[in-house]
Amino acid sequence: MKNIESIKIKFFAFIGMIALFTACTDDMNVFPKDDDEFTSEKFYADPSSYKQFMAKIYAGLAVTGQAGPAGNPDIQNIDEGFGQYLRGYWQLQELPTDEAMVAWGDPTLPELNTHTWTKDNRFVRAFYSRAFFQVSLANEFLRETTDDKLASRGETPEIKADVKAFRAEVRFLRALSYYHGIDLFGKVPFATEDDKVGVKPQEKDRVFVFDFLVKELKAIDADLKAARTNEYGRIDKIGAKMLLAKLYQNSLVYTNVNRDVEALAVINEIIASPYKIATVPYSNLFMADNDRAAVQNEMIFPVLFDGLKTKSWGGTTYLVHAPCGDWNGELGIDGGWFGLVGRKEFAAIFPDLTGAADKRAIFNSGQGTALSIPTASDFFKTGGLKIRKWTNITSTGATASNQTHPDTDFPMFRLADVYLMYAELAAKGVAGASTTTARDYVNVLRVRANAGQVTTTDITSQFVLNERARELYWEGHRRQDLIRFGKYAGSSYNWEWKGNVQTGTSIDDKYKLFPVPQSEINTNPNLTQNPGY
Repeated sequence: MKNIESIKIKFFAFIGMIALFTACTDDMNVFPKDDDEFTSEKFYADPSSYKQFMAKIYAGLAVTGQAGPAGNPDIQNIDEGFGQYLRGYWQLQELPTDEAMVAWGDPTLPELNTHTWTKDNRFVRAFYSRAFFQVSLANEFLRETTDDKLASRGETPEIKADVKAFRAEVRFLRALSYYHGIDLFGKVPFATEDDKVGVKPQEKDRVFVFDFLVKELKAIDADLKAARTNEYGRIDKIGAKMLLAKLYQNSLVYTNVNRDVEALAVINEIIASPYKIATVPYSNLFMADNDRAAVQNEMIFPVLFDGLKTKSWGGTTYLVHAPCGDWNGELGIDGGWFGLVGRKEFAAIFPDLTGAADKRAIFNSGQGTALSIPTASDFFKTGGLKIRKWTNITSTGATASNQTHPDTDFPMFRLADVYLMYAELAAKGVAGASTTTARDYVNVLRVRANAGQVTTTDITSQFVLNERARELYWEGHRRQDLIRFGKYAGSSYNWEWKGNVQTGTSIDDKYKLFPVPQSEINTNPNLTQNPGY
């Protein structure tokens, strides 16, 4: 199971590697470690080291250090679970929205529920550090795999061909983290493999990074493997195109330039690819065997988890345990964390909370009451929607390999999202996007969910926004969606505890971005703060 993670990853302290993105703060240092302290050239004496290093970068989306689930972290002086990539990204995309709320009172965590975060929020800082740690790893891989470096080591033509493809995948992974960076923070510290090690990175705005990413994703296409011909969990041509489509569809937010026509062209390429909507019950997409062939059809880019090989306190360990109360046996885990709930406005998007109609409503029946105590740890028991979307049970009803750390993979990109991206463009009237085709795509998803089918007149922007919530909730999309649809800031749509008011209130446009952590600005004079912070 989980091919990319079956590689034994032995990492090391690269000479000079950490100087570019290290020591994010005095109390949160980011660096790779290995007790053997190999020099880079000694490490590369083994030709398999290139794949091992690439695997480390992929694994950076899933694990938190050199010894899972904890004990030898990449980011120090923060709980390793809090510093995990997907957990950090998920919290920033979901907790400030109507889809989710967290019950725990860890310092600065409740601020994400209520739009009261500051430039010193430790969870904002943790993800910022994690994302740019990924960038630093990618840059170092690219420095160590140039044609000149490979020639100097006497690598064979076969190794050179493999490394050429590996470099394209690593450039994608770097692009993914930069995409997350501009989405959440706007401007970012920017460096590539061509920048001198030891020099603090310059700040670049969204437009610069957007243009860079578009060029990168187009440039790597020729070296990536064709759709569904790579190992499961590794990127291919269609995965890179999906990131490109995401950039184009959010271009108006990022660059103030509408690129919907470009988005549509790429979306059509993705839909025409060998990826297909999985013909399995919706719940199977989030079970412990969601890496089986029937589900792989839909998974364009999953982040792989394995209960024995990729242990962390983030990722799907977090997504299965944190929403769970005392029904842990039903989810195949050894205990619930009583932490995450949905808000009542999200519950209202589903007309029938029992799930008798729309099978995507994987909730505890009868829940969805108001959350009256936003910062108290006991509100989990008294209110909120109890969501059971993620599970550590297989489609056959068996418990997975480890009851603490699930085998369930996380779909960073899946085809259902692309179908709804098409529908969004059709609802906006983009030339070439047909509401008839959009209706058909939406109905494919709704038939799988046992929900009623829709007509072309239903394909409106508000319907598509709601349908995206129904299909993609708790997959890390909601904040971005609400911003793109103009429903996040201001008062056009309020939800409980938006703006730190129980019934919800307008919030300032500044909350469309998170602050650059003040500790980063203190250590890098090239960085500036986002407006309002």
